[in-house]
Amino acid sequence: MSKLAERDCEPSPPDANPLGAEQIRPLLGQIDEDWQAVDDQLLRREFRFENFAEALAFTNRVGEMADAQDHHPDIHLAWGKAAIEIWTHTVNGLREADFVFAAKCDALYPRT
Repeated sequence: MSKLAERDCEPSPPDANPLGAEQIRPLLGQIDEDWQAVDDQLLRREFRFENFAEALAFTNRVGEMADAQDHHPDIHLAWGKAAIEIWTHTVNGLREADFVFAAKCDALYPRT
């Protein structure tokens, strides 16, 4: 498990800026390689499952964790898969908390 997964998502200060590419790359290396930094604006990963019930159970675990962390992703659920998209809405880009959240999703995924 990534050390990032052991941390909590910290809220961004009101005057925070999104991370730049040079700050994103090292953090991207600390989460599962299936995560993509889309246009350096958001993190996206698709998780695969054997059936709909497993995908739904995973999205429920992510949802519970999101409420506990007060950091809420977009979750796209379909038969056998769930896609997670994460970014910090207040800065319209990525912050370190997004990588912490991604690592926590990885820890919840039963196949990692």
